Amino acid sequence: MATKKYTVTLPEELAEEIRSEVGPGAFSAYVTRAIERQREHDRLGELVERLEGEYGPVTDADLTVAEAERREIEQWFTDQEADAPARRDATAA
Repeated sequence: MATKKYTVTLPEELAEEIRSEVGPGAFSAYVTRAIERQREHDRLGELVERLEGEYGPVTDADLTVAEAERREIEQWFTDQEADAPARRDATAA
């Protein structure tokens, strides 16, 4: 991807804090990633607005179901990680 230099104004304290954490050579990359994440966040917000306009707002019941599904998936991955050594041992034998 081609790059171009821009001038932006940032609060000095924030900029110096970031620079001290990532180093001067990584400052632009850090800012680029932050902008990319913000763009993704904005686009997700636009999608939510469009879907809520089409299907209505998300209800508490919807959130409860989604949270239960998330926990179930998280548990599945936890179980897979716990079983991984046994599977490796079985395939090595």
